[in-house]
Amino acid sequence: QVQLVESGGGLVQPGGSLTLSCAATGSLRSTIQMGWYRQPPGKQRESVARVRSDGLTIYASDVKGRFAISKDSAKTVSLQMNNLKPDDTAVYYCNVADVGPGGLVNYWGQGTQVTVSS
Repeated sequence: QVQLVESGGGLVQPGGSLTLSCAATGSLRSTIQMGWYRQPPGKQRESVARVRSDGLTIYASDVKGRFAISKDSAKTVSLQMNNLKPDDTAVYYCNVADVGPGGLVNYWGQGTQVTVSS
């Protein structure tokens, strides 16, 4: 059974930085993508940053240049967030898209709160 464990959220002032980390436990078969999503208060979950198995990184337009995703190993991914803004306040979720014998499976972490406020 694969589980994703996130860490690194918290309260930060505007302009500050945070690093989120995600580690997968259990066996992954063939990971095609790892990424971070977020759900702001009262809104739907949205993609923030993703890294594909070929190394291509994809960022949401409002975080490009401020956030950097890094696949640190086959089972860990991190998100460096700089120059944080109040609009970045959300619950951030780690995601791993993995292909096994039964097809594509999306694994999700439990979420970590990021609050940007003075």
